[in-house]
Amino acid sequence: MIRLVIVDDQRLVRAGLRMLCESTDDIEVVGEGANGIDAIRLVAELAPDVVLMDLRMPGLDGVEATRQIAASHSDSKVLVLTTFDDDDHLYPALGAGAAGFLLKDTAPADLLDAIRRVVDGDMHFSPALLHRLVGRALTATADDDRGGTDITFTARESEVLALVGEGLSNQEISDRLHLGVTTVKTHVSNLMEKSGCNNRVRLAVFSLRR
Repeated sequence: MIRLVIVDDQRLVRAGLRMLCESTDDIEVVGEGANGIDAIRLVAELAPDVVLMDLRMPGLDGVEATRQIAASHSDSKVLVLTTFDDDDHLYPALGAGAAGFLLKDTAPADLLDAIRRVVDGDMHFSPALLHRLVGRALTATADDDRGGTDITFTARESEVLALVGEGLSNQEISDRLHLGVTTVKTHVSNLMEKSGCNNRVRLAVFSLRR
């Protein structure tokens, strides 16, 4: 069972998210908060698997709360859910340690999928945001066309790397290649170590550059 904390300053939003998540068989809402201070307290008390975090809240905002949670409770993944998709919100949240970034117009099924994916060790973004992240990273490194060609990968690692570049989750890669999810996680960890990429977005960029 995935243990979830919802943090949003709008009570109606929290109620709707709780109803959605508790309609599943594998997600349990264990706490709710209205600001970043609540988020930090709830994580310390409840040790949830995922915190569904708004960014703009009174008092301590979601970015600073995410930073503190990532620093002291790294097992609790923060998934940002916000109405703001501009770079002024996206990059600070990622820099603070968020495991994903979704917009509030995300389809309910996609939100539930994102919660499951970050527990599985993936980073998850709304498609438009992921394309912008990858595009910006590719532009920033356009003067380096080597794409890590001096690094040797096994045939299976190369297959996994290509699918990471397509934005597939560990489960989707598992299904595509008929491998166990644990095996896929091992390959992804090895790929990160070999490539020097410390998160999944950078590994996706690395894949596309190759």
